[in-house]
Amino acid sequence: MTTRPHALPVTIADWLAAYRDGAQAHALIPALAAQLDAGDPAWILRCDAAHLNAQLDRLAALQREGRTLPLAGVPFAVKDNIDVAGLPTTAACPAFAYTPERHATVVQRLLDAGALLIGKTNLDQFATGLVGTRSPHGAVPCPLDPQRVSGGSSSGSAAVVARGLVPFALGTDTAGSGRVPAGFNHLVGLKPTPGRVGMNGVLPACRTLDVVSVFALTVADAAQVMAIIEGDDGGPVFHAAAPRPAWLGRQGRPLRVGVPAELSALDAALGYPQAWGAALARLATLAPTAAGESPAWAGEGVAIVPVDMAPFDAVAALLYDGPWVAERHSVVRTLMDRQPEALDPTVRQVIARARDFDATTAFEARYQLAALARRTEALWQDIDVLLVPTAPTHPTLDEVAAEPVRRNSALGRYTNFVNLLGLAALAVPAGETPGGLPFGVTWIAPGGSDAALAMLGACWQLAAPPGRQPTGAGLPAPAREALRPLQLPASAPTMALAVVGAHLQGMPLHGQLVERGARLLARTRTAPRYRLHALPGTVPPKPGLARVADDEPGHAIEVEVHEIALDQVGSFLALIPPPLGLGTVELADGTWVKGFICEPAGLLGAPDVSAFGGWRGYMAAGVTPAAAPAGLAADRLDLPATHAELGPLFDAYEAALMANDVEALTGFFWDDPRVTRYGIADRQWGADALAAWRAGVPAPTFTRQLLHPRVLGLGPDVAVIQVEFLRSDSVLRGFQTQVWARLAGQGWKIAAAHVSMIEWTPSPD
Repeated sequence: MTTRPHALPVTIADWLAAYRDGAQAHALIPALAAQLDAGDPAWILRCDAAHLNAQLDRLAALQREGRTLPLAGVPFAVKDNIDVAGLPTTAACPAFAYTPERHATVVQRLLDAGALLIGKTNLDQFATGLVGTRSPHGAVPCPLDPQRVSGGSSSGSAAVVARGLVPFALGTDTAGSGRVPAGFNHLVGLKPTPGRVGMNGVLPACRTLDVVSVFALTVADAAQVMAIIEGDDGGPVFHAAAPRPAWLGRQGRPLRVGVPAELSALDAALGYPQAWGAALARLATLAPTAAGESPAWAGEGVAIVPVDMAPFDAVAALLYDGPWVAERHSVVRTLMDRQPEALDPTVRQVIARARDFDATTAFEARYQLAALARRTEALWQDIDVLLVPTAPTHPTLDEVAAEPVRRNSALGRYTNFVNLLGLAALAVPAGETPGGLPFGVTWIAPGGSDAALAMLGACWQLAAPPGRQPTGAGLPAPAREALRPLQLPASAPTMALAVVGAHLQGMPLHGQLVERGARLLARTRTAPRYRLHALPGTVPPKPGLARVADDEPGHAIEVEVHEIALDQVGSFLALIPPPLGLGTVELADGTWVKGFICEPAGLLGAPDVSAFGGWRGYMAAGVTPAAAPAGLAADRLDLPATHAELGPLFDAYEAALMANDVEALTGFFWDDPRVTRYGIADRQWGADALAAWRAGVPAPTFTRQLLHPRVLGLGPDVAVIQVEFLRSDSVLRGFQTQVWARLAGQGWKIAAAHVSMIEWTPSPD
């Protein structure tokens, strides 16, 4: 097989740097093509000189037009189940071959970005397999150990990147085909959230699950490629997860990394348990800001959380033991009927199982998947991200030949469930086993977390000692600057927000930001054009920030800049009482961000505390804030903002009650020995007693009709909710009272509750 042409660049960053230094694509690309071995089993098709020259001429024309070409002159390869206009698509089955007239969407987007296609790569036939041996073009051996498999089905794409022949390649991933080969070849394997990348022009394996994946040597390179190829292309979309913010976790707590609680599947003979232990030890070296100025997670540190993988394992079993195999059959049915010998025997055996299923079992499996998905959703309440070994073992070519189905099935232990659940995943190199075999791990997060995973994966690569990051088949370690992403996949739109008072970290209202998943970007100061005033009568004490006129002296006031998703801003605005509001604030570096400001009328009688430098300094000085009016003003008993917050919370509590969601119900209550609940025929004093009682309550067999709900706010941070109810299994009338309090860093919690049911003859309302 061709080894890396050492005179040529390796990563995308290297190729772009070479061009900036004066290299020309018309020289480098033919030099690369000339060094490719015609007998290399990683390739099904290598682009000839005419095809390459046509691409080079088009690139030159685009450059003359002044187009923005982020990948100008960068070579790449695609798996041979992805269409390239004018080149045959075979899916490693010559009898199936066809020649498309149009590029697949992903190929077109890369070519429009200036990238240059070098060839099409080998695969497990019809993308059915995780081993890379089921092809008439031959097995693709692992470049790091030719006695072992390269992983599949995207075997060729992984092999050519691992050997430095191209800096990135496209694969596809249904059950792990974009991750297992990455784990076996010291590569990054970026598997997008299903539905994030347009699939027009990609031959399906399981159409409802397939995604196009990216192999690269760095997370930064893979992220850039995904940012270019992602986006709807008008084709069918079977999963629809909206982009999430580009970070994970919550402020005030470490990043909660879930790991499998039981790891007996790891191959002890190959040293996989030791390699996994070393990977876990590396977690402690992660720094949230290693990949850039914006943190990859909102809190500090990392906490490891053991996870029962049984629900994920049950989902994984559905992929090949369930009717989804019928999707593969739908692609090759005609060929199997007319020319079954054209298929690889193992591929034919796997796909033929589709005939064991009918429409009824297909729907039953879909129902089973939905039930399992609900079980896995509960696990994400305890973790922010899941980390698993990419594969539990690494078989030899001989072992796969002897037991093709069993050996293949074992490799999907930690991959098969991901697309069925609509999750995002990122495989990264993690070092070597004691015997020197490559070992990889995979980060998995809820759908839409692609940008956050890219940031986290970059932190992972940067945590390796300089020069010791495993890279392909003995390729030079990338420069550290090349590991920092320059472009990320799309994430949820956000807003930078400067807070100046009670929302600062450690202050009473900071929990409102935590509840909305905000992350801290910076502690800084305003431009020296502001004054800070202590607003009288505010509970908790709050300041008012006011910009001064150009001819008036001002101060630089301490602020924190947090980033919050735009879809969370509305509920946050509803919590801001007059005379405060959100405006635009100038920071010390001259940038402008949204931030808290105060109406001029609210500053009347408010002492100027600017000399303290900020609200934290003023509060620390122990100066007595302006006294609040004696007693509670009557107009504070019915605040619209309190209604706006507690109405949805009470609706969520009722939904959890009727669903018997024990974890959610317990989480609504204050976690303190002083919490009290009086029930119909029970009572609980303290959070522990309440949790123990709740765990033993059976799911309700009745429905509830709520009558006359009332919210009475005792100021902005304490409220009483009262409601009457009718139960479908009783003639009695129920009465329910809850006392809610907004707790610093926790948000609204129930501090006391009372439920009763009595005979009732109501008087006319």
